Amino acid sequence: MQLENIQKFVLVLLYGGLTLLSFAVLINPMRVNRKANFFFGMFTLLWSSYWVLDILNFCGISPHPLFAYFLYALQIFTPILLFFSVVFFINPDYRFKKVDFVCLITPVIYWILLFNIENNPVIRSIVMLIDVSHNLPYIALIYFKIRKHQKRIESISANTENIDLQWLIKLSLLLFVTIIITVGYELFNTFVYKMHQHLVMDLLFLFIVYSTLYYVLRQKEIYPVDKNQREELLSIEQESESDETSRKKLISDHEFESLQQRLIILMETEKPYLDGDLNLLKLSDKVQMNAHQLSYLLNNGFQENFFYFVNKYRVEHAKKMLTDDSFQKLSILGIAFESGFNSKTAFNTIFKKMTDMTPSEFRKKCSGTAHLNKSK
Repeated sequence: MQLENIQKFVLVLLYGGLTLLSFAVLINPMRVNRKANFFFGMFTLLWSSYWVLDILNFCGISPHPLFAYFLYALQIFTPILLFFSVVFFINPDYRFKKVDFVCLITPVIYWILLFNIENNPVIRSIVMLIDVSHNLPYIALIYFKIRKHQKRIESISANTENIDLQWLIKLSLLLFVTIIITVGYELFNTFVYKMHQHLVMDLLFLFIVYSTLYYVLRQKEIYPVDKNQREELLSIEQESESDETSRKKLISDHEFESLQQRLIILMETEKPYLDGDLNLLKLSDKVQMNAHQLSYLLNNGFQENFFYFVNKYRVEHAKKMLTDDSFQKLSILGIAFESGFNSKTAFNTIFKKMTDMTPSEFRKKCSGTAHLNKSK
């Protein structure tokens, strides 16, 4: 009895958390990633419907069977809404195409089977299989789409931590693990021993829901709000994947070297890399060329993308601070901010990638070397 009450409490937290999450995303108080958040809000709203019948049941309410069928008919769209939220996170200007109607094939088949399920165990098994397996291809698509986005975003931004959608990859992987556990749980129930408690499963979902709520409330606008800027950055991202771009000369040969030198002088004198919000558009304004030309110059003149080019200067600036005795009292986080990084995590990750050491290890090594030289 005690375990049953705990499970009811967890269910209330779970359902309440999901409805709160859907409400928070749909009203979108920060006004960021509007289309993406609309689809994500609808996804969480449908996700919450998986526990509606349980909530009604322990409240002593018996819904009409048609209500249950209506819920099941809607729930098949849950992974589709998550997928299109990711599509709009990556490209806010995305427009639906005819090929997108392919997503409706499985729901239509599911509906046909669902309304012929009565007294037919074979159809019931097929419906359950579709209900579970339907999620897996969308989770895979989401994973690869976001990975592709993470590579592309480096062509326009030097700080990608808050806009790389890593939280959505974590959500997708957690959902994948949960689906696998759910399948194992149902197989155990069917062939080994019938369990009436789902507390462990509900706790796992509860963790996923509140983790997602945390990341959703911290999300930032991926592209500048201005429509023209967004379109320009999106076009540069897409160009970064095309081999044809490297063949097009956006800068003439006689200007190329002078612009290269102008960019180097700007980086060394004005130090724009210390701006934590620096992006391709901001730097192109400072160097007085358009963003497409700057991207072309970085790719062909320095053989680097924007992310690597800017963070290379930030790491060098941080190295000087870490070896300077006047900054010994400044923490690693303080040096990160002073060097243009927006978080200690990003600083540690990028610094180690470029130097094979963490900032702390680098500081310790340099301090040890300096002390050894003094003793000599």
